[in-house]
Amino acid sequence: MKATAKAHTNIALIKYWGKRDQALILPTNNSLSLTLDGFYTTTTVDFHDALTQDVFMLNGQAVTGEAYQRVTKFLDLIRNLSGKTDLYANIGSINEVPTAAGFASSASGFAALAAAGAKAIGLNLSDPELSRLTRQGSGSACRSIYGGFAEWEMGEKEDGTDSYAVPIAPREYWDIRVAAVVLSSTMKKVSSRAGMKRTVETSPFYSGWIDSIPNDLNGIKVGIQEKDFEKVGAISEANCLKMHATTLGANPPFTYWHDTTLRVMHTVQEMRANGIPAYFTIDAGPNVKVLYLPEDEARVEETLRNIAGVTDVRLSKAGPGITYL
Repeated sequence: MKATAKAHTNIALIKYWGKRDQALILPTNNSLSLTLDGFYTTTTVDFHDALTQDVFMLNGQAVTGEAYQRVTKFLDLIRNLSGKTDLYANIGSINEVPTAAGFASSASGFAALAAAGAKAIGLNLSDPELSRLTRQGSGSACRSIYGGFAEWEMGEKEDGTDSYAVPIAPREYWDIRVAAVVLSSTMKKVSSRAGMKRTVETSPFYSGWIDSIPNDLNGIKVGIQEKDFEKVGAISEANCLKMHATTLGANPPFTYWHDTTLRVMHTVQEMRANGIPAYFTIDAGPNVKVLYLPEDEARVEETLRNIAGVTDVRLSKAGPGITYL
């Protein structure tokens, strides 16, 4: 019983930041993302009668500790859904994403794991069902089920059955580009989960962030519908800055930014002043993603590569949803 799935990371344009239920991973707000073709995870799940526990290999290395526990706990959900609770698996993942550096490695990782695991064990899930399952491994992963633009609906029910992602526009709809500016591939000091929890519990700025989301969400969906790049970019950049502002109000305060993060932000704003429409967004990590249009690609890439402290610039188009290999 074996299946292989490939999932791409997504970049949140309207951020997910905060949970109303830690165990079920239910968010405090809706979020909206663009799936990227340049970063992805390919995962094979092979269930075997002979195994007495799960075996997890990531990029050819055996995984133990907390990362292993997250994966095997997630496979328990799949085993329970299928009724095959005594089946264990060999899991092999190849990750084309820097891990735990703000590049959404858990999004592509858990989306690929959910898709491969469900298919291997014989579950025939719809996209909303797969998204709902995936959410329980990593919140942002539920949006990687779809290509192009997707919205994770927070839902209202306590059991989370109405909290999953829905497609907004397919990848072919609009050719928006994203440059991933790599400053650091080292593990961040405060994980997304820990940072989120601390912010929700202690930051006085958090309620203002939540109150601003519906307006941002409505505005960006109009921008996508009208293919208004300036509108989508401006809302994304402002939403990102509001999210990161909440971390400065947390107790103890923290930030994911490095000095180079700020240099990239300033450079993007200078590009705009010089007539190149470009906008930044930053997830929970130091690395920056820059939105731009295809006709500006050469100038944007050159400008970003010339910033001191930038180690790489990786260009992406809108990416596909889950594929099976």
